[in-house]
This record gives sequence, C-alpha cells and structure tokens, in this order.
Amino acid sequence: MSIYDYTMENRDGSQASIGDYAGKVLLIVNTATGCGFTPQYEDLEAIYAEYKDQGFEILDFPCNQFANQAPGTDEEIHEFCTVKFGTDFPQFKKIEVNGENAHPLFADLATQKPFGGFKGLKGMALKTVQKAVDKEFGDKAYIKWNFTKFLIDRDGNVIERFEPTVDMNDVKKAVAAAL
Repeated sequence: MSIYDYTMENRDGSQASIGDYAGKVLLIVNTATGCGFTPQYEDLEAIYAEYKDQGFEILDFPCNQFANQAPGTDEEIHEFCTVKFGTDFPQFKKIEVNGENAHPLFADLATQKPFGGFKGLKGMALKTVQKAVDKEFGDKAYIKWNFTKFLIDRDGNVIERFEPTVDMNDVKKAVAAAL
C-alpha cells in the first residue's frame, strides 16, 4: 500500500486523501497542545512558510494518547494553534497513533521508520515515559511521544523519522534537502 492510498478525516468530518498531496514533500506530525514540545509549532510554521511554495506540506494530526496533552475539540485545538502560533498548514481530526485504534497511516510510517531513540536531556527524561507507553500499547506502540515527525519525499517514500527531541534545525535541513 502506498502512503497516497490512506484517507484521513478533516476537522469537519469530511474525508481527505493523502493522495491529494502526491508529488509534494511532506512532514507528517502527531501533535499536542499541552506538551513541553508544543512550542515546536512555531518552528514548524516557520519551516512551512519558507518552503510551502516549493512543494512542501506539513500534515498535522493532533493526538491525545500521551498524558492527555491534546484535550479539547478539534476546533478548540485548531483555534489554539492558529491564534498562539499562527499555523497555516493542514490540521486534521484528532487521531490515535498507538494501540488497537491506531490509524493505519501511523502504523505504516512507524513500521517503515522505527523508533531510533530519544536524544539529549529531554530524551533521558522521556525514556521512562516511553517504557510506560510501550507497556500500555505493547507491539502497537508505534509512536513514543508527541511531535514525532516523518519526512516523505515527492514519490511517497518515508525518508526520515524525527523524534520530538531532535533539533528543529536538523528537521529544517532535511526538508530543504528533500526539496
């Protein structure tokens, strides 16, 4: 199955196809509004603003599976992101990325690019949490925390996975190289 075969729900409940983004470089991210990594929205928007005219899209999928850090309705989440961070990239309906109800897109992405470990001081702190998440979801613990990012090339290939502890400048460099 190609990444372009997956469908998602827009915030309004209508269906969207990842295939609508074929031929573009994509950064697919699971996000949360109440996380220590939430300020990454600012960096994501800056990367998006710089590269969107070159065929780049960020696809934002809020997820409340990590310490309930994405509370609220889809519209409340969207309003928070647009008001606080000025986000302009597509944001979809809240989903699950782990467990029995994990969206197949995230299961596929994580299978293609498995978890490579957290980095830095924040990474050390997240290791304990990761073990709890892994226990909770068992073999379906695809994503380890909020703001995990998958970089997709123009042909729909997963070329890189960035854990939330990766420096956003490294993400930006990888996006620029993929373009």
